[in-house]
Amino acid sequence: MADRLRAEVVDLGARLAALEYRLDSGETTPMIIALPDAASVVGDRGATGAVCGRYANRIRGGSFELDGVSHVLEVNENGNTLHGGPRGFMTRTWEARDAGDHVELRLHSQAGDQGFPGALDVRVTYAVVGASLTVSYEARTDAPTVINLTNHAYFTLGCAHLGNALIDVQASTYLPVDDAQLPVGPWSPVAGTPFDLREPQTLDSLVGSDAPQIVHAGGVDHCFVLHATDGAAATVRVPGGPVLEVFTTEPGLQVYTANHLSPVGQAVCLETQHLPDSPNRPDYPSTTLRPGEVFRSSTTFRFSG
Repeated sequence: MADRLRAEVVDLGARLAALEYRLDSGETTPMIIALPDAASVVGDRGATGAVCGRYANRIRGGSFELDGVSHVLEVNENGNTLHGGPRGFMTRTWEARDAGDHVELRLHSQAGDQGFPGALDVRVTYAVVGASLTVSYEARTDAPTVINLTNHAYFTLGCAHLGNALIDVQASTYLPVDDAQLPVGPWSPVAGTPFDLREPQTLDSLVGSDAPQIVHAGGVDHCFVLHATDGAAATVRVPGGPVLEVFTTEPGLQVYTANHLSPVGQAVCLETQHLPDSPNRPDYPSTTLRPGEVFRSSTTFRFSG
């Protein structure tokens, strides 16, 4: 316990297995869907709390070209590569080290892993300070490759259902998607759409929209292109309860309303990351990592209330 927040991390998938927060009332309550035992961790297929990579989110057709060379990846979702492939980072046992004020996990991904070029060395750090959890990522490669890392925690903020929770995302644009949940073009304005979350709306009103993008996905599973700001990229507020603010160095935020759960809205994933399918989209921010460079990313989840 560090002040009001307690985190549990396990080595399989570098997972955030539990996260508990002590409210202003003094009550301690879970902030995420937790995995209660080792069997649950091993059997999980929903990336619950896991680090997703080498490439979080989707790559169309399981292939991309880098420096004129085509790379064919292992596919695991309708002919596309999701979260790094069928044996992505969330399935791996990481080397964990408790450093006192933080937990550090390391993973070596060999060249050709799931079809990705270059050997990759990754370090993920979880640090709790006060009422904040910071997840930091660092990676190096020995050959040009692509990388996109995120954490896939399902936030509940202590609620059985988040329908009345208010969510805002400070993004003026988002990525419309096709039937495979892959972006179909350049980012589009949120203005005049249900995806305009610059002013808070309830999760129920968002997932209950009759917009085709939301109806087809069974909820929200879309990437928002974030403003450059020192403030929170996103906020979720439970009336009379806790508040979660998300701060990140990343250019995108995938909001996923746990559409595979019934009813939808039991939890929400706030996956800070680069944009989906960027290796095939030169108009998106680059996800290329080259030898001699260091990939760094950091996201802080701050609680109050």
